[in-house]
Amino acid sequence: MIDAIGHSLGISPLTGGVNYDKMCEHYLISAKEKGDNELGFTGAGWIDIMLVVIVVLLAIVAGLYFLNRWASKRVATQQDTIEKTKQAASIYVIDKKHDKAANVKGLPKVVMDNLPKASKLMKMYFVKAKIGPQIMTLMCEKTVYNALDVKKTFHVEMAGIYIASVKGMKTKYELKQIKKAKKAKAKEKNAKK
Repeated sequence: MIDAIGHSLGISPLTGGVNYDKMCEHYLISAKEKGDNELGFTGAGWIDIMLVVIVVLLAIVAGLYFLNRWASKRVATQQDTIEKTKQAASIYVIDKKHDKAANVKGLPKVVMDNLPKASKLMKMYFVKAKIGPQIMTLMCEKTVYNALDVKKTFHVEMAGIYIASVKGMKTKYELKQIKKAKKAKAKEKNAKK
């Protein structure tokens, strides 16, 4: 410890001799008299550091709280818009993809231009479907994506190119039960072979 103090004062123990030892001892005694610990921080210094950390953490929590309120209001307005504009349609699902918007072909240029930057980087759920005589690339949520099967016709509710819901769509619990039943059937088939 004394060698470390001497180095911090710029004195080498090899060249310092007796003066080096006396200076190190004097530094330790004066530090103890001031109430400093061996690192040179006073008790008030630790309190100041802890207060700064607490203030920074409170600022982060407050920022996240207000960001969450803003995002929830935005989602509510978007959901209202979807509810007002959705229409029933019958679609024939050709293909499904879980990919980035930039990698999906067939999205209108207007949609690509209006997507937020974060959405362009995220993987989203896309469905290529035939609606009447037209083949379109549509967007949906994961629950809708999982409910749609390829090469089948479905009655859906759409808002623009967004599939809001599938008529007669199963709940999450029902989908889990169906998956369990499919796994059980697959095990029975493998056991018979």
